[in-house]
Amino acid sequence: MSQIQEKSPQHCAKKKVININKHHKKLIYTFTTFILSILLLILVIWFILHPSKPEFALKEAEIYQLGLSGSHLLNSSIQITLLSKNPNQKVGIYYDEIQVYASYNGQRITLDSSIPPFYQENKDTNLLSMVLIANELPVDPSFGYEMGRDQMVGRLVLKLKSNGRLRWKVGTWVSGRYMFIVNCVVVLPFGSSAAPGGPLISKQGAQCLTTV
Repeated sequence: MSQIQEKSPQHCAKKKVININKHHKKLIYTFTTFILSILLLILVIWFILHPSKPEFALKEAEIYQLGLSGSHLLNSSIQITLLSKNPNQKVGIYYDEIQVYASYNGQRITLDSSIPPFYQENKDTNLLSMVLIANELPVDPSFGYEMGRDQMVGRLVLKLKSNGRLRWKVGTWVSGRYMFIVNCVVVLPFGSSAAPGGPLISKQGAQCLTTV
């Protein structure tokens, strides 16, 4: 006589739970493997292409106004032209944000000026022109003395600084945002030979230092 074994409802429920858990684990493993493969592919592409940081150069600077109103309030108007170059062969650059200002002897002499966002193709160059201004900007009381001293020497040294955020583009893939900083130094003639009331102009150009 054969024995009939009946499985209790609890036993069936336990077996079902085990099967569901195995199914969930398989899905999680497959999904994790897929994500890791994508990340590894992106990392390999990144190291193969290895994007180079953009290059900037100052082409021209013109100071139309740089004088004190009272003892320590500065009015300034400076026009500059920057050359931006993407040195990469296969990588494009999205410039999402660029802020530029000028300084003299460690003091800001203009407010921030913004450059509209733009995209730069590989091996492409762009000319960026802007006007940096300030109206009654507070400066150190020694500012007038330092300007007079530099006029006696015959030259004026300004620093231009840019802060911004960029993204790399490889094919259809676009990276996250990276902060970059650009520092330029320009030397302008500033002495008795300069035209009274006329702009101070430098067209010698200067290479800038870029940090990403």
